[in-house]
Amino acid sequence: MGIVLDENDKWLLVKCVSEDYYTDGFCVYNKNFVLNRVNGSHERFYERVLKLKNEPLDIPSDFEFTDTIGLLKWCQNKFGLFEIQDEDETALSIGRINSVFDTTLIIDFISSKGEVEVAHEYEFDLEEIRAVSFSSHYFNAIRLLWMDENNITSTP
Repeated sequence: MGIVLDENDKWLLVKCVSEDYYTDGFCVYNKNFVLNRVNGSHERFYERVLKLKNEPLDIPSDFEFTDTIGLLKWCQNKFGLFEIQDEDETALSIGRINSVFDTTLIIDFISSKGEVEVAHEYEFDLEEIRAVSFSSHYFNAIRLLWMDENNITSTP
């Protein structure tokens, strides 16, 4: 669930909101996988509560819609890594770009302990990536663990 902040022909930028009115990062959804959009009274109520709480609903600075690889590179440059969801709606993968061949993305997977698994069978069809996420509580926790595991003091 979330508040749509911006969109173009291919993507929707959403500020994620939990059931208890806490914001939890951003998600960029590929419209090819969006079956239904609702902007009813429930969604408008969430937006009202967030405004009353003075929660920022701003688009992240320097964010631009681009192709899938462009979004992943933007996330990686800004945060050091990215989070994606492909055709498996129940799984998220956090990682870094290892290589790209035509429409195949190979990532270095970041485990829930912040450890890197280099190009270990983590291949994704770029056309099947349904969402790119960043700045959630989970993402930020894995990012901190990854930075600590790799002695990284800051990311670009």
